[in-house]
Amino acid sequence: MQQTMKSTKFLTVSTLVKISILSAIGYILMFISVPLPMLFPEFLKIDISDLTALLGGISLGPMAGVTIAFLKNLLQFITGMSTTGGVGEFANFLIGGSFVFTVSYIYSKKRNIQGVIIGLVSGMVVMTVVGCVANYFIILPFYATIGWSIDAVVSMGAAINPVIDSKMSFVIWMIAPFNILKSGLMSLLTLPMYKKTEKILNRVK
Repeated sequence: MQQTMKSTKFLTVSTLVKISILSAIGYILMFISVPLPMLFPEFLKIDISDLTALLGGISLGPMAGVTIAFLKNLLQFITGMSTTGGVGEFANFLIGGSFVFTVSYIYSKKRNIQGVIIGLVSGMVVMTVVGCVANYFIILPFYATIGWSIDAVVSMGAAINPVIDSKMSFVIWMIAPFNILKSGLMSLLTLPMYKKTEKILNRVK
């Protein structure tokens, strides 16, 4: 019964409108990305577009958060703004979505500051693990099918960190730190914003 009520709430016109607005904002934020050339290869850029999905998930529930993460990437792809043939958007959804779902699910069970902190820390761990596994088995091999050889990607990492000499070492020394940094940044931005956002989104019917 409770699950049915949650599904009904998710499908309300008001909630769908909020999801659409947050998805559009997230799409716009995807254009604001910052490369960190001294730390990571150029194609690994920090952006905060998942912040809208994260705040939406905390306020409206995990399903809403994951939907926002999916829609902003779908918009990026169908508007022809993808520069990676959809690989980057798939990676963004898969890895960012794991963070959003973990945080918002834990908060849905414990709706206080402790729940947010536990969710964010757990989300950072999950995002880092999912990012490493997904890049090793799916994303880097997928890049290879569209002309980015794995050796070339490894060489980009080796130019920054000489320890990198294989796909596995690239994942450990580039992908893992990148996802820790990105999820940490979003966590710091979420803490002062989540309560106000939750009140605004739940007040607007």
